[in-house]
Amino acid sequence: MWPQLYEWLALFIKWFHVIAGIAWIGASFYFVWLDNNLRTPPEWKLKKGIKGDLWAVHGGGFYEVAKYQVGPEKMPEHLHWFKWEAYSTWLSGTLLLFWIYYLRAEAYLIDPQVMMLSAGQAVSIGIGGIAGAWLLYEGLLRSPIAEKPLLLSVILVVLGALFCYGFSQVFSGRGAFIHMGALIGTIMVANVWVKIIPGQRKMVAQVSAGEAVDPAPGLEAKRRSVHNNYLTLPVIFLMISNHYPMIYQHHYSWLILCALIGLSAWIRHFFNLKHQGIDKPSIIVSGAIGLLLLAIFVSWTGSRSQLNAASTASSTVKQNALTSAQQQASAIIQQRCSSCHSRTPNDDMFTTAPGGVMLDHWQDIDRWKERIIARATVSKDMPFLNKTQMTEQQRQQLQQLLSAE
Repeated sequence: MWPQLYEWLALFIKWFHVIAGIAWIGASFYFVWLDNNLRTPPEWKLKKGIKGDLWAVHGGGFYEVAKYQVGPEKMPEHLHWFKWEAYSTWLSGTLLLFWIYYLRAEAYLIDPQVMMLSAGQAVSIGIGGIAGAWLLYEGLLRSPIAEKPLLLSVILVVLGALFCYGFSQVFSGRGAFIHMGALIGTIMVANVWVKIIPGQRKMVAQVSAGEAVDPAPGLEAKRRSVHNNYLTLPVIFLMISNHYPMIYQHHYSWLILCALIGLSAWIRHFFNLKHQGIDKPSIIVSGAIGLLLLAIFVSWTGSRSQLNAASTASSTVKQNALTSAQQQASAIIQQRCSSCHSRTPNDDMFTTAPGGVMLDHWQDIDRWKERIIARATVSKDMPFLNKTQMTEQQRQQLQQLLSAE
């Protein structure tokens, strides 16, 4: 019952997280596009304090959207706040991080070939790294460096690369990538929570009281919104990265991660400029070329798991030291699973272990034991399409052997 319940809860949390993320990032895309496409309104609208407006057609209707220079003469009865899209995305993402990567740290977060950690140590490093990155970011934006955009950008890029490298040196490839996603997502939602929404609340209160509006909070909120906009494509990639072990299992996964974050932000820059009427095809072309070169690099160089294969053999438990149950379970897995789930797969379709799950030695099998039971003996969707023809008897035997350990 527990493997099935665990999978169902993981599905529902991930489903909600994706829906919330679509709502948040969609709103970010829309408002940056809207802000960049506002046009100077007629004189009578300017006198009402309208800074720009936009006409659009969608779903069989015409829409007129106006942005005020400061605020309306009278606050409307119903005012929508775009905040829960961000909060629900972060809350569901954090729940997913704990449910998958922290609750089962031994399988998804800890890779003994990278660093031997206890579950508590790994979770502490993960939470500490995310919190530390946000504090560094917030400190920089509150310092005099924030007044020098180029210097600030360089420092943020360097810090981002250091965190990519640092996570890859302590976590599994999959765990490192997802922690960079959590780090970026935390910075984005903190921008909303710490600066954007408080700035808007202050503006609404001043307009409601008929006071002069202080422009500083609004300008800071705009800057944070722009930062969030450039981080949208990187964070979307990191949300789906766990499906592509060829990237996160690569020997230079941290460098690939840095390149993907940089290239996706660069491509986002093309669209932001285009919304302002500035067409720079060289940006999208150079971004596409960069992604192509990255794909070639990944395909032509060895994965981290392959380069570590030799050291793995000498560091894991020897086969003749295993119990009888462990030997029997290992024999079934080597026969039915390891053609794909290996550091050096020999399957005709998979050249990298799917999901980063490698089952060459008992140490690996023990690490993934609960997942093997869930997929090979409960849902029975593994081996993939039952390519290796695992029998029902072997599934039942494997469940008994692993459950007894």
